[in-house]
Amino acid sequence: MTVRINPSILSADFVNLEDEVARIPNADLLHVDVMDNHFVPNLTFGQQMVGRLQDVSRVPLDLHLMIDDPDRWAPEFAETGAFSVTFHAEAALDVVATARRLREIGARAGLALKPGTAVEPYLDLLADFDQILVMTVEPGFGGQSFLDSTMPKLERLAERVKQTGLDVWLQVDGGITEETIVRAAEAGANTFVAGSSVFGREDPIAAIEALRDAALPHVH
Repeated sequence: MTVRINPSILSADFVNLEDEVARIPNADLLHVDVMDNHFVPNLTFGQQMVGRLQDVSRVPLDLHLMIDDPDRWAPEFAETGAFSVTFHAEAALDVVATARRLREIGARAGLALKPGTAVEPYLDLLADFDQILVMTVEPGFGGQSFLDSTMPKLERLAERVKQTGLDVWLQVDGGITEETIVRAAEAGANTFVAGSSVFGREDPIAAIEALRDAALPHVH
């Protein structure tokens, strides 16, 4: 089974981002949280910063767009060369059309769901996505506690992916530690965003491997 650990740059030192990215050579992807201070009450990176990260990162970028109007903006972020672009179901007008446009550009298309968003309306749309992100905290800020209440949603997704045989990655983001990663893996996740539990450690390489080792026995 595959376990993917995607450290979140939201927990990195913004003044030294190039050095911070170099500290995680064993990461699967670099998770980049793009926030517009409208969809969520925080402001982070725009396309220029994402483009520069793309230039300096040896690890492919996994963009998480916490922004309004992703139908318009997500394709522009995909044009930076990002490996994966995930946008929020709650902000999009046409999730399928936006996902297909991302794929046309060459990025993997991801759909994110906030903790209070039901998964049922999207279960029959999985073929149009490469990844579903189940937020395990309210989006906007790092360092929050893991919400166990989101695990049934993840379980339903995992069951549908298994039924359909689709190659859809199931990602979780928020409060991921060596303890909570086990619960998420048991519920069906195989792709894990970790912020402070990687960048907040003295040895982020070892932290990534510890998370990977904790999840691996429990991934379906």
